[in-house]
Amino acid sequence: MQYFMYFCSEKVSLSMRNCVLVLVSLLFMACTGQEKERVAPWKTTETDDNVFDLDEIQQSGELIALTLSGPETYYTMRGKELGLHFLLCQRFANEMGTRLRMETCRDTAEMIARLKAGDADLIAFPLTGDSTQLGWRIGEGKEALAEALDGWYKPAMREEVALEERRLLAQPRVRRKVFAPMLGHGVISHYDALFRRYAKACGWDWRLMAAQCYQESTFDAKAVSWAGAKGLMQIMPTTADHLGLARGDMFDPELNVAAASRLIVELTRAFSDIRDRQEQRCFVLASYNAGQGHIRDAMRLARRDGKNAQRWTDVRGYVLRLSQPEYYRDSLVTCGYMRGEETAEYVDMIMQRYKKYIRSAK
Repeated sequence: MQYFMYFCSEKVSLSMRNCVLVLVSLLFMACTGQEKERVAPWKTTETDDNVFDLDEIQQSGELIALTLSGPETYYTMRGKELGLHFLLCQRFANEMGTRLRMETCRDTAEMIARLKAGDADLIAFPLTGDSTQLGWRIGEGKEALAEALDGWYKPAMREEVALEERRLLAQPRVRRKVFAPMLGHGVISHYDALFRRYAKACGWDWRLMAAQCYQESTFDAKAVSWAGAKGLMQIMPTTADHLGLARGDMFDPELNVAAASRLIVELTRAFSDIRDRQEQRCFVLASYNAGQGHIRDAMRLARRDGKNAQRWTDVRGYVLRLSQPEYYRDSLVTCGYMRGEETAEYVDMIMQRYKKYIRSAK
């Protein structure tokens, strides 16, 4: 009957007489026990319809992997995706000629359930008893994918990728040129006029924006970070897209500062629940550095523990704690692991320099 309904609801070009003939034929087969293969009227069997193995993944152009947040699995830093298992999975996706979509789960039970439901192609996380060399689990019926993964992977890759990540994190965030924090005589930089103009647009003291710019790029309009952030205010390419800054204009001083001002306005609105303006600016700076999701995670943890979630000095401690499993795996946390040391230092350094600029520049 389901085939008859399919034919009629989809308006297949058969006459009513032919529809009746199909229905009668199916009923006859059911009564006589001859529906062994359950062959559909369009002459394809149902047995392998849902198999989405290597060829189909490559045709779709996307490999979907599940993992848990953590320093060795997957995390983001300054808009850059990192973690040993993520980087290995990214290499494998590159080898297959597909992009990688990495999705994080709460725990291993959720990963396994989602893989079984067909939501992903593999689990990029070491699970006990799994057959792949990496300890990853492959979706059911994806034998070609499992074979390709084991054929590609070599044990030496693990250390290669780990070393690559360590080198990346050890290098300065920006290759800094040596620029003085002030030019003297009340002049902070060659870009003071831009800071005055665009700080006013976002409701900031221009000297705070100058202090942030020094922390970001030391006033180097051509600065590029290891993560791909560019220009005076170190805008990431995807953030530039969101802010309407053309990627070809990211090194333009005025356009870069103007885009940063728009981002500061967005973040200020996002933290409008923080009434104290001085406190609010610390939260905005932290979010500019790490993303507001991580900062909201820290705020929820602080509130849970009876701290003042609207005071940066209280929340700062939880930004640091989000590098510890008992915190980044907490049910209140939505964005997982973060390297909080950089974010805490980022805010500290900017606010210290801002105080100096207040005394030195009017």
